[in-house]
Amino acid sequence: MQQSSERCAQRRRITLGASVLLFALAVTPSGYASMQNDDVLPDAPAPQSSSSTSQSSSAPAQVSSTQHSNGQTKRILGILPNFRAATTDEKLPPQTVKDKFVTASEDSFDYSSIVLPVVVAAYSYGTTKYPEFGKGGVGYGRYLWHSVVDQTSENYMVEFVVPAITHEDTRFYTMGHGGFIKRAGYAVSRVVVTRTDSDGRSFNYGEVVGAGAAAGISNLYYPSRERTVSNTMDQWGVNVGIDAATFVFKEFWPDISYHLLHQGQRPGTTPPAN
Repeated sequence: MQQSSERCAQRRRITLGASVLLFALAVTPSGYASMQNDDVLPDAPAPQSSSSTSQSSSAPAQVSSTQHSNGQTKRILGILPNFRAATTDEKLPPQTVKDKFVTASEDSFDYSSIVLPVVVAAYSYGTTKYPEFGKGGVGYGRYLWHSVVDQTSENYMVEFVVPAITHEDTRFYTMGHGGFIKRAGYAVSRVVVTRTDSDGRSFNYGEVVGAGAAAGISNLYYPSRERTVSNTMDQWGVNVGIDAATFVFKEFWPDISYHLLHQGQRPGTTPPAN
C-alpha cells in the first residue's frame, strides 16, 4: 500500500510538473529565436495601391489554409502540437469523423508530439516510478515507449473514438478576451464542457470518458503489479489534468506570442478586410 501511495503521489507531481513545463516553455528566451518563422500569422499588411490589390487577393486564402486565426499557430514554440485551437467567434464547419481522426493523428504523430512523452519519461525515470523498467538507456527506453503509447492512446480515445460516437466537436475554442482568472477558469472548464457537432453545448464525454478509457487500456502493457484500480484512477486524473493545463496554455498562447515574441496580431482583434 505504501508503494502504491508513493506512485500515486509521483503521478500527481508529473501533472504539476507538466503544467510548470508548459509555462516555462512560454517564457524561456532560448526558445524564442528558433521560432521566429513558425506558422505565425503575419502582421497586418501595409496599404496597397489598386494595381497591386488584385495580385495579392489570393494571399488570405493561402494563409488560412495553413494557419489558425487570431494568433494561434499549429505548433507552440515549434515543440507542442496546437492543431485543435480556434476562437469562440470563429464560424467553422462541423467536424466530420474524418476530421476527428486526422486531428488525433496530427496530435499523435507530428514531430512535435514527442516532446511531452520525452519529458514525462525523463521524470518517471529520475524518480524510478517503475523499478521493473530498470536503469540506463534500456530502462529509459522502456519509460519512453510507455509514455508515447499512453499519449497516443489518450489522443485517439479523447479526440476520435468517443467524440465520433457522441458527436462532439473536439476543437478547443479559446475565449481570447477578459481577465486572467476568467480566461483560465474557462480553459480548465473545457475538460468537462464542450461543443457538439451541431454547435450546442454538452458534457465533455470525449475528454472524461476517453481519458478514463485510455487509463484502462494502459493496464494491457504496464507491469502486472501496477494494474490496480488505484493506479488506473490516478492515471485517469493525470490524463485530464495534463489536458486542462494544455488548454490554459493554449488560451494564453496568442498573448504570449504577441507580447513576448512580438509575433502575430494583437489578441482580440480582427484582421482588416482586404
